[in-house]
Amino acid sequence: MTTKGKQNFIIIMALAVLILIFAALNPNFLSKFNIVSMAQSLAPYAIMGLGVTFVIATGGIDLSIGTTCIAAAVIAGKLYMQGMPLGFTIPVMIAIGTLIGVVNGILVAKLKIPAFIATLGTMMFGRGLSAIIVSIPNIFFPNGTWFNRIFSNYDGIPVGLIWVILFAAICMYLMYKCKIGRYILSIGSNEEATRLSGINTDKYKIIAYTIAGFMTGVAAIFWAASFATVATATGNGMELDAIAGVYIGGTSAAGGVASIAGSVIGAIMLVVIRSGLNFVLARFNLNLNSTYVTYVLTGIIVVVAVLMDVIKNKNAAKVKVDKKEKKQVKKG
Repeated sequence: MTTKGKQNFIIIMALAVLILIFAALNPNFLSKFNIVSMAQSLAPYAIMGLGVTFVIATGGIDLSIGTTCIAAAVIAGKLYMQGMPLGFTIPVMIAIGTLIGVVNGILVAKLKIPAFIATLGTMMFGRGLSAIIVSIPNIFFPNGTWFNRIFSNYDGIPVGLIWVILFAAICMYLMYKCKIGRYILSIGSNEEATRLSGINTDKYKIIAYTIAGFMTGVAAIFWAASFATVATATGNGMELDAIAGVYIGGTSAAGGVASIAGSVIGAIMLVVIRSGLNFVLARFNLNLNSTYVTYVLTGIIVVVAVLMDVIKNKNAAKVKVDKKEKKQVKKG
């Protein structure tokens, strides 16, 4: 089993243990209603996580995805409330997400602005501009239409999970079978060496951020389909949940290593923790805010995941040095 396979296996085992613990503490955790509810909330975070995996694989970061997701949903929703056909909201949301992704890519790759600063700027810009454009606190999408059945809940079937699997398969192909993924991983491993080998690193950085933006626009579709009311003030922190899932799933914060399957598993783990804590706290009447408890656990898990990645990279570098020294000794 490869290192990546072992890591995914460990995460899956940890996820299974969490599910068993929450189910034992409150059997309602595994009710059909809650499973469908978790699947509905999973889809946007998992899809955003899949997109931002490409950015993190370059050694970058995208803090704008949460705000962009909501901005795309509320702007498209405002147009729908003004008479635009519901079907047209889909390309509008995708276009907004993709546009922000392209802007992020240009800022980082061409203008050489640090990714943290560039995407922080577009995050604030998107949040403010969408609030100005929409000008009302809540946007309403319809319930019980083809839109909900295709992207959220089809007669109790959480179709969002099917879409997540489909997009994960597409992202796996792009990351592991196409030159796009190979070059993105190469940039994350050693950008200067990649550039000197003749690869247009700026181009593939822009592609990485564009993919993240496109997937954010797609995530907005699932958010709008799952939650009929979308508030313009939401979106803060969504990017942190999506990025945390990517780190938990085994994608290296330093770049060069990416796990598409791990990003999905990481997103599932965060959704399970959030929902499970709600049920546990309700079961034992604990006067605690589940959101804050989730933040505490997520913070611990992310730090541990990144620390393990740092230790793994240090050990790998040490092994390379030892091998090089041994070769030199033999030649001597």
